[in-house]
Amino acid sequence: MNKQILKKAGAVLLAIALWHAVSLIVGMDMLLASPLKVLQRLGTIWRERDFLSTVLYSLGRIFFGFLLAFLLGIGLALPAGRFRTLEILLWPYVVTIKSVPIASFIILCLIWFTYSQMTVFIAFLIAFPVIYTNVLQGIRSTDPQLLEMAQLFRVRGIRKLFYVQLPGIMPFLTSACGVAIGMAWKAGVAAEVIGVINGSIGQKLYDAKVYFQNADLLSWTLIIILLSVAGEKLFVLLLRALYKRAVAR
Repeated sequence: MNKQILKKAGAVLLAIALWHAVSLIVGMDMLLASPLKVLQRLGTIWRERDFLSTVLYSLGRIFFGFLLAFLLGIGLALPAGRFRTLEILLWPYVVTIKSVPIASFIILCLIWFTYSQMTVFIAFLIAFPVIYTNVLQGIRSTDPQLLEMAQLFRVRGIRKLFYVQLPGIMPFLTSACGVAIGMAWKAGVAAEVIGVINGSIGQKLYDAKVYFQNADLLSWTLIIILLSVAGEKLFVLLLRALYKRAVAR
Protein backbone atom coordinates (compact mmCIF):
# COMPACT_ATOMS: atom_id res chain seq x y z
CA MET A 1 0.00 0.00 0.00
CA ASN A 2 2.79 2.44 0.96
CA LYS A 3 4.72 1.62 -2.20
CA GLN A 4 1.63 2.30 -4.28
CA ILE A 5 1.18 5.70 -2.61
CA LEU A 6 4.85 6.55 -3.17
CA LYS A 7 4.58 5.58 -6.83
CA LYS A 8 1.53 7.79 -7.29
CA ALA A 9 3.24 10.67 -5.47
CA GLY A 10 6.24 10.23 -7.74
CA ALA A 11 3.99 10.33 -10.79
CA VAL A 12 2.39 13.56 -9.54
CA LEU A 13 5.81 15.16 -8.96
CA LEU A 14 6.93 14.09 -12.42
CA ALA A 15 3.81 15.65 -13.95
CA ILE A 16 4.44 18.91 -12.05
CA ALA A 17 8.07 18.94 -13.22
CA LEU A 18 6.93 18.45 -16.81
CA TRP A 19 4.36 21.23 -16.39
CA HIS A 20 7.08 23.55 -15.05
CA ALA A 21 9.41 22.70 -17.93
CA VAL A 22 6.72 23.42 -20.53
CA SER A 23 5.83 26.72 -18.83
CA LEU A 24 9.51 27.75 -19.02
CA ILE A 25 9.63 26.87 -22.72
CA VAL A 26 6.42 28.83 -23.42
CA GLY A 27 7.72 31.73 -21.33
CA MET A 28 4.36 33.51 -21.03
CA ASP A 29 2.18 33.22 -17.93
CA MET A 30 -0.77 34.40 -20.00
CA LEU A 31 -0.55 31.18 -22.04
CA LEU A 32 0.66 28.74 -19.38
CA ALA A 33 1.28 29.77 -15.79
CA SER A 34 3.99 27.90 -13.90
CA PRO A 35 3.12 25.58 -10.98
CA LEU A 36 4.59 28.15 -8.57
CA LYS A 37 2.36 30.93 -9.90
CA VAL A 38 -0.68 28.68 -9.64
CA LEU A 39 0.27 27.66 -6.10
CA GLN A 40 0.63 31.33 -5.15
CA ARG A 41 -2.79 32.09 -6.64
CA LEU A 42 -4.31 29.13 -4.76
CA GLY A 43 -2.95 30.68 -1.57
CA THR A 44 -4.99 33.84 -2.16
CA ILE A 45 -8.04 32.65 -4.07
CA TRP A 46 -9.64 30.91 -1.09
CA ARG A 47 -9.56 34.17 0.89
CA GLU A 48 -11.69 36.02 -1.64
CA ARG A 49 -15.12 37.07 -0.40
CA ASP A 50 -17.14 34.95 -2.82
CA PHE A 51 -14.92 31.84 -2.81
CA LEU A 52 -16.99 29.74 -0.42
CA SER A 53 -20.33 30.71 -1.96
CA THR A 54 -18.98 29.90 -5.44
CA VAL A 55 -17.75 26.46 -4.39
CA LEU A 56 -20.96 25.66 -2.50
CA TYR A 57 -23.12 26.81 -5.44
CA SER A 58 -21.48 24.41 -7.90
CA LEU A 59 -20.90 21.64 -5.36
CA GLY A 60 -24.52 21.59 -4.24
CA ARG A 61 -26.02 21.46 -7.73
CA ILE A 62 -23.56 18.95 -9.16
CA PHE A 63 -23.83 16.64 -6.16
CA PHE A 64 -27.64 16.88 -6.22
CA GLY A 65 -27.61 15.91 -9.90
CA PHE A 66 -25.33 12.97 -9.16
CA LEU A 67 -27.50 11.89 -6.21
CA LEU A 68 -30.59 11.88 -8.43
CA ALA A 69 -28.70 9.76 -10.97
CA PHE A 70 -27.53 7.42 -8.19
CA LEU A 71 -31.02 6.85 -6.80
CA LEU A 72 -32.81 6.60 -10.15
CA GLY A 73 -30.04 4.48 -11.67
CA ILE A 74 -30.31 1.90 -8.88
CA GLY A 75 -34.10 2.23 -8.73
CA LEU A 76 -34.46 1.37 -12.42
CA ALA A 77 -31.61 -1.14 -12.71
CA LEU A 78 -32.96 -3.42 -9.97
CA PRO A 79 -36.34 -4.08 -11.64
CA ALA A 80 -34.75 -4.01 -15.12
CA GLY A 81 -32.40 -6.76 -14.00
CA ARG A 82 -35.39 -8.86 -13.03
CA PHE A 83 -37.76 -7.99 -15.87
CA ARG A 84 -36.21 -8.21 -19.33
CA THR A 85 -39.11 -6.27 -20.87
CA LEU A 86 -38.38 -3.22 -18.71
CA GLU A 87 -34.70 -3.35 -19.65
CA ILE A 88 -35.64 -3.35 -23.34
CA LEU A 89 -38.06 -0.45 -22.84
CA LEU A 90 -35.35 1.61 -21.09
CA TRP A 91 -32.64 0.71 -23.62
CA PRO A 92 -33.32 3.48 -26.20
CA TYR A 93 -33.31 6.20 -23.53
CA VAL A 94 -30.06 4.99 -21.97
CA VAL A 95 -28.35 4.65 -25.35
CA THR A 96 -29.52 8.12 -26.39
CA ILE A 97 -28.22 9.74 -23.21
CA LYS A 98 -24.89 7.93 -23.62
CA SER A 99 -24.52 8.83 -27.31
CA VAL A 100 -25.75 12.42 -27.66
CA PRO A 101 -22.94 15.00 -27.20
CA ILE A 102 -23.18 16.78 -23.88
CA ALA A 103 -23.01 20.14 -25.70
CA SER A 104 -26.33 19.33 -27.40
CA PHE A 105 -28.00 18.70 -24.04
CA ILE A 106 -26.53 21.92 -22.64
CA ILE A 107 -27.93 23.96 -25.52
CA LEU A 108 -31.35 22.34 -25.07
CA CYS A 109 -31.17 23.06 -21.35
CA LEU A 110 -30.58 26.74 -22.09
CA ILE A 111 -34.03 26.67 -23.71
CA TRP A 112 -35.83 24.36 -21.28
CA PHE A 113 -34.53 25.24 -17.81
CA THR A 114 -33.37 28.09 -15.62
CA TYR A 115 -29.62 28.38 -15.20
CA SER A 116 -29.66 26.95 -11.67
CA GLN A 117 -31.63 23.90 -12.85
CA MET A 118 -29.37 23.33 -15.85
CA THR A 119 -26.34 22.27 -13.80
CA VAL A 120 -28.40 19.72 -11.86
CA PHE A 121 -29.94 18.26 -15.01
CA ILE A 122 -26.65 17.98 -16.91
CA ALA A 123 -24.87 16.35 -13.94
CA PHE A 124 -27.79 13.92 -13.66
CA LEU A 125 -27.75 13.07 -17.39
CA ILE A 126 -24.05 12.30 -17.54
CA ALA A 127 -24.02 10.21 -14.34
CA PHE A 128 -27.25 8.24 -14.80
CA PRO A 129 -26.15 5.83 -17.60
CA VAL A 130 -22.95 5.00 -15.71
CA ILE A 131 -24.81 4.05 -12.54
CA TYR A 132 -27.62 2.24 -14.35
CA THR A 133 -25.47 0.13 -16.67
CA ASN A 134 -23.00 -0.86 -13.94
CA VAL A 135 -25.69 -1.88 -11.47
CA LEU A 136 -27.42 -3.83 -14.23
CA GLN A 137 -24.15 -5.57 -15.04
CA GLY A 138 -23.69 -6.38 -11.35
CA ILE A 139 -27.13 -7.97 -11.24
CA ARG A 140 -26.37 -10.01 -14.36
CA SER A 141 -23.09 -11.22 -12.83
CA THR A 142 -24.70 -12.57 -9.64
CA ASP A 143 -23.84 -16.23 -9.16
CA PRO A 144 -26.84 -18.30 -10.42
CA GLN A 145 -26.16 -20.91 -7.73
CA LEU A 146 -26.66 -18.28 -5.04
CA LEU A 147 -29.97 -17.29 -6.62
CA GLU A 148 -31.05 -20.93 -6.73
CA MET A 149 -30.06 -21.40 -3.10
CA ALA A 150 -32.00 -18.26 -2.12
CA GLN A 151 -35.03 -19.59 -3.95
CA LEU A 152 -34.65 -23.00 -2.33
CA PHE A 153 -34.54 -21.52 1.18
CA ARG A 154 -37.23 -18.97 0.30
CA VAL A 155 -35.02 -15.95 0.86
CA ARG A 156 -36.96 -13.07 -0.68
CA GLY A 157 -37.42 -9.31 -0.70
CA ILE A 158 -34.98 -7.15 1.24
CA ARG A 159 -33.05 -10.12 2.64
CA LYS A 160 -32.42 -11.46 -0.86
CA LEU A 161 -31.29 -8.02 -2.03
CA PHE A 162 -28.85 -7.46 0.86
CA TYR A 163 -27.43 -10.96 1.27
CA VAL A 164 -27.51 -12.36 -2.26
CA GLN A 165 -27.55 -9.58 -4.85
CA LEU A 166 -25.75 -6.65 -3.20
CA PRO A 167 -22.43 -8.48 -2.61
CA GLY A 168 -22.21 -8.94 -6.37
CA ILE A 169 -23.48 -5.45 -7.18
CA MET A 170 -21.28 -3.46 -4.75
CA PRO A 171 -17.97 -3.69 -6.71
CA PHE A 172 -19.78 -2.47 -9.83
CA LEU A 173 -21.62 0.25 -7.91
CA THR A 174 -18.56 1.66 -6.15
CA SER A 175 -16.62 1.67 -9.42
CA ALA A 176 -19.53 3.39 -11.16
CA CYS A 177 -19.74 6.07 -8.46
CA GLY A 178 -16.04 6.84 -8.85
CA VAL A 179 -16.47 7.39 -12.59
CA ALA A 180 -19.87 9.10 -12.39
CA ILE A 181 -18.84 11.73 -9.83
CA GLY A 182 -15.87 12.80 -11.95
CA MET A 183 -18.02 12.92 -15.09
CA ALA A 184 -20.75 14.86 -13.28
CA TRP A 185 -18.21 17.50 -12.28
CA LYS A 186 -16.85 17.80 -15.82
CA ALA A 187 -20.30 18.04 -17.39
CA GLY A 188 -21.74 20.28 -14.68
CA VAL A 189 -18.91 22.81 -14.87
CA ALA A 190 -19.06 22.70 -18.69
CA ALA A 191 -22.74 23.65 -18.46
CA GLU A 192 -21.84 26.51 -16.13
CA VAL A 193 -19.18 27.78 -18.53
CA ILE A 194 -21.43 27.64 -21.60
CA GLY A 195 -24.36 29.15 -19.71
CA VAL A 196 -22.09 31.66 -17.91
CA ILE A 197 -24.03 30.95 -14.71
CA ASN A 198 -23.47 33.72 -12.17
CA GLY A 199 -21.90 32.69 -8.88
CA SER A 200 -20.60 29.36 -10.18
CA ILE A 201 -17.15 27.87 -10.70
CA GLY A 202 -17.96 27.80 -14.41
CA GLN A 203 -18.31 31.58 -14.40
CA LYS A 204 -14.89 31.88 -12.75
CA LEU A 205 -13.38 29.75 -15.53
CA TYR A 206 -15.15 31.84 -18.18
CA ASP A 207 -13.91 35.10 -16.65
CA ALA A 208 -10.36 33.72 -16.47
CA LYS A 209 -10.55 32.90 -20.18
CA VAL A 210 -11.93 36.32 -21.13
CA TYR A 211 -9.28 38.22 -19.17
CA PHE A 212 -6.41 35.81 -20.03
CA GLN A 213 -5.84 34.97 -16.35
CA ASN A 214 -4.18 31.61 -16.84
CA ALA A 215 -3.19 31.27 -13.19
CA ASP A 216 -6.84 31.70 -12.17
CA LEU A 217 -7.96 29.21 -14.81
CA LEU A 218 -5.52 26.54 -13.62
CA SER A 219 -6.21 27.30 -9.94
CA TRP A 220 -9.95 26.77 -10.35
CA THR A 221 -9.25 23.66 -12.41
CA LEU A 222 -7.18 22.23 -9.54
CA ILE A 223 -9.97 23.11 -7.11
CA ILE A 224 -12.43 21.19 -9.30
CA ILE A 225 -10.09 18.17 -9.34
CA LEU A 226 -9.73 18.26 -5.55
CA LEU A 227 -13.47 18.54 -5.02
CA SER A 228 -14.14 15.72 -7.47
CA VAL A 229 -11.55 13.34 -5.98
CA ALA A 230 -12.53 14.15 -2.38
CA GLY A 231 -16.22 13.74 -3.20
CA GLU A 232 -15.58 10.40 -4.88
CA LYS A 233 -13.55 9.00 -1.98
CA LEU A 234 -15.97 10.22 0.70
CA PHE A 235 -19.08 8.99 -1.10
CA VAL A 236 -17.60 5.53 -1.76
CA LEU A 237 -16.46 5.24 1.87
CA LEU A 238 -19.93 6.25 3.07
CA LEU A 239 -21.57 3.79 0.70
CA ARG A 240 -19.41 0.91 1.91
CA ALA A 241 -19.97 1.85 5.56
CA LEU A 242 -23.76 1.95 5.10
CA TYR A 243 -23.68 -1.39 3.29
CA LYS A 244 -21.63 -3.07 6.05
CA ARG A 245 -23.94 -1.64 8.71
CA ALA A 246 -27.06 -2.82 6.86
CA VAL A 247 -25.66 -6.33 6.36
CA ALA A 248 -24.52 -6.57 10.00
CA ARG A 249 -28.11 -6.13 11.24
